[in-house]
Amino acid sequence: MNDHWVVRRLGRVEYEPTWRAMQRFTAERDGQTVDEIWLLEHPPVFTQGLAGRPEHLLREIAVPLVRTDRGGQITYHGPGQVIVYLLLDLARRRLKVRELVRQIERASIATLATYGVAGELHAGAPGVYVGGAKIASLGLRVKGGCSYHGLSLNVAMDLAPFAAINPCGYPGLPVTQLRDLAASDAPVDQAAVGERLLLQLQNHIGSHHG
Repeated sequence: MNDHWVVRRLGRVEYEPTWRAMQRFTAERDGQTVDEIWLLEHPPVFTQGLAGRPEHLLREIAVPLVRTDRGGQITYHGPGQVIVYLLLDLARRRLKVRELVRQIERASIATLATYGVAGELHAGAPGVYVGGAKIASLGLRVKGGCSYHGLSLNVAMDLAPFAAINPCGYPGLPVTQLRDLAASDAPVDQAAVGERLLLQLQNHIGSHHG
């Protein structure tokens, strides 16, 4: 534990029980509850946000679909993807939702830069891109001034299931991953990427602690 949050490294866990655990944590927390960050990956699953439109699932494949309560449209989670869920008291941190999104994006770009990859932002489209292809997706829910859900970063995964959806609601949006982009002298280890991302989140969000 540090001054800002507890980190829980959960390994590979099913989506729905993890989502329900985030809801419980947020519902039961009070002003003294220490913030948490959960680092994990999920087995293959499509998740569809509150405003998600069913037509963004282009075809049925052997991947379950969960309708969840985060913002955004449909995305894919699977092995080889680093996921960080941020269970933060935004009011206590004096942090607005838009600023939290900005800092998560900046932390992701800083993490990619350590592998020689130049991440970029697209106006009006949350997440991080490399050369027009999406590499990180972002979706949050804020309830009672506290956040849950978070960020997924494609590291070394099977990207094929993305072809069955309009990623984040954008038809034909290409997706990419760190393994295919990183400089050859910087081997990509998923666990190491997760730790680098945690460090960058600490640098970017931790500095905004109230």
